[in-house]
Amino acid sequence: MEKLVIGIDAGGTRTRAALARAAGGAALRTAAAGAGNPRSVPEEVLTDRLTACVAPLAEAGGPGRIAALVAGVAGAEPADPDDAGTRRTHAALRAALRRCGVGEARVRMHGDAEIAFAAGPGAPAAGVVVIAGTGASAARIADRRQTATTDGHGWLLGDEGSGFWIAREALRAALRALDGRGPATGLVDVLAAATGGGGGKRAAVARIALVDAGFAGAPVEIARLCPVVVRAAEAGDAVAGAILDEAADRLAETVAVLAPAPGEPLVTTGGLLAPAGPLLPRFTARMRPYGLTPAPVPDGLAGAVALARAML
Repeated sequence: MEKLVIGIDAGGTRTRAALARAAGGAALRTAAAGAGNPRSVPEEVLTDRLTACVAPLAEAGGPGRIAALVAGVAGAEPADPDDAGTRRTHAALRAALRRCGVGEARVRMHGDAEIAFAAGPGAPAAGVVVIAGTGASAARIADRRQTATTDGHGWLLGDEGSGFWIAREALRAALRALDGRGPATGLVDVLAAATGGGGGKRAAVARIALVDAGFAGAPVEIARLCPVVVRAAEAGDAVAGAILDEAADRLAETVAVLAPAPGEPLVTTGGLLAPAGPLLPRFTARMRPYGLTPAPVPDGLAGAVALARAML
């Protein structure tokens, strides 16, 4: 009987799972549910969402065929059994697998950086991974486990070069322009329009809209302004372009701390550095002096599948 594996990518926005043959090949079936970060999702809700992902895959695979499962989880520290996110995820996974009748499968948990790295070409076992979306961090991977990390310190203290960081810097630049403390920029109108201030209206209205966006919005909501900044840069706005340049510089600095060796695998993902990510060309240029070529991947789901296969 052919063995099958399941890979899970549980993130802060959604949870995805894939069923695949242990011997290799593309996913046979996928499933999705809501957010799966154990630090922001209650354990019972996490259990339900993991069940919603695993159940249709286990049913499609048939009784006794699921041999291994790997869950890559944002918000968990698998190397630390006392970590709250790790404990919640283990409990939720066990409960979900019992519900789905696949309790006999080998199960392993990985961090989101580990499965993202394993999603790179050839499922590499060692190198560097960079995740840049709403937040930003980089990690060194050795023997498929994270051994060092830089940044990922959250919107208030770090995440430099992230979507939130870009949006916040753009709001600051727009307000400096309105005050006369910084260069004129089209960011004033486009950000005011995006935040309810109405493009082209008087400065006082725009200022209120921009300040309200900075103070009233949650970090993830502020980060949603990042595409506005990207479009402004593409349209030729020098201030927006400079912000994206600095974001790429910050991400390059984050990688440099990990002392990358020329030619070693460098996997990138997240909305900014995934395939066709808006920062990927700038970031790629900054990696050339290190002898590195980024390998962008859409997410860590394929990596979770690869790590599940490696268990057999």
